[in-house]
Amino acid sequence: MNSLEITGDNFESEVIKSPVPVLIDFWAPWCGPCKMIGPVIDELAGEYSGRVKICKVNVDENPALAQQHGINSIPALIVYKDGEMAAQKNGAAPKHDIEALFKNLI
Repeated sequence: MNSLEITGDNFESEVIKSPVPVLIDFWAPWCGPCKMIGPVIDELAGEYSGRVKICKVNVDENPALAQQHGINSIPALIVYKDGEMAAQKNGAAPKHDIEALFKNLI
C-alpha cells in the first residue's frame, strides 16, 4: 500500500474534507532522511488503511503547499483531523514516534 500524493489541486478534497485523520509527509527526492522514513510511511499506510489517510507532498513540486504550512526543513510530518492541524513533527523519526502523532486521533 503506497501513500497518496497530495498537490494543491487535491489538498482540500483529500485532507481538509477527509472523514479520517490524515498524516502528511512533506518530503523531496534528494532528502536523505526523507528516504529513510519513506518505507515506514508506506508501511503505516498499509497498517492503518481505512482508519488513517497517509499522504505525501513533494515540496519541490508543490512549493506553495510547503510554504502554506511553514515547512522550513524536511521531512516534516503534519496530522490533520476534521480539517484542522492536530499534530506536527520535524525530522526523521522512528515508526512508533510517527504513529504516536495520530494514534490517539483514530
